[in-house]
Amino acid sequence: MTYLETAANFYSEVAQTPQIGLCCVQSTPLQLPGLKIPQKMQEMNYGCGTTVHPTELSNQPTVLYIGVGGGLEALQFAYFSRRPSAIIAIDPVAEMREAAKNNLEIAVPENPWFDTSFVEIRAGDAFNLPVADASVDIVAQNCLFNIFEPADLTRALTEAYRVLKPGGRLQMSDPISTRPIPAHLQQDERLRAMCLSGALTYEQYIQKIINVGFGQVEIRARRPYRLLNAQTYNLSEHLLLESLDSVSFKVPIPSDGACIFTGKTAIYAGADNYFDDGDGHILQPGIPLSVCDKTAAKFAKNMSEKMIITDSTWHYDGGGCC
Repeated sequence: MTYLETAANFYSEVAQTPQIGLCCVQSTPLQLPGLKIPQKMQEMNYGCGTTVHPTELSNQPTVLYIGVGGGLEALQFAYFSRRPSAIIAIDPVAEMREAAKNNLEIAVPENPWFDTSFVEIRAGDAFNLPVADASVDIVAQNCLFNIFEPADLTRALTEAYRVLKPGGRLQMSDPISTRPIPAHLQQDERLRAMCLSGALTYEQYIQKIINVGFGQVEIRARRPYRLLNAQTYNLSEHLLLESLDSVSFKVPIPSDGACIFTGKTAIYAGADNYFDDGDGHILQPGIPLSVCDKTAAKFAKNMSEKMIITDSTWHYDGGGCC
């Protein structure tokens, strides 16, 4: 079997017999008035973070969700887009599609606002999304793309880019590795399917996103996810995996490179009433301004005596420069 067939078989198994704790979701469950998550959905929450960011979800966007899982995030997205087929959920595993349909029906009595018509579940995979070019506002996936080998990850990201409208957003949550994962773990297909051995480093992951054309990437959260114990996994030392929640925008890449926001700020410490770099950044003395990493590096290099650059918080939710 190929590693993708192994992954499909694995998720067929966990669709029929949920494995509680298969993925460790470290983020606080989304709390919204009138939104109730059925216990079965919570048991099948095979993600590592969240892709549902309320500030991204105004005006009832059309959401394409890749890898429906137990339907939890499809239900959460539907909370913001209450209309037929507003959420299109794609999954190649028939058993997972059936489990999600059943779970969404269970959710109806607990959520009077919800109608199962809001979520349309389709057969399909990340490499051949069954929707037209530039037809959706948001593409989301949680703990799926990290399963793919590098060439397949590029295929999946390219497909996401294709179906997004200009200005659309790719909202992802994936494990990343604090150092490259050794080959013997990468080649273990079942560990890859379990989201434990396919993770890229942060730098590799972000570069893959930029390479397909996304001009702006914003990090919503970065947190510890799992520890691969040295003895258990035959490693020279323990290896920490982290969970990364990101939003990537389908906007042109600027001539000087993509804008990556990781929560850095710039603070002008000069004597003038304000500082204008002539490139869209106007800073008042002593007041932090959120800046992308590219701008932060430029200020640190050219204005070290008049500019203080704070470290990445790995949490950014808009505002600031660019």
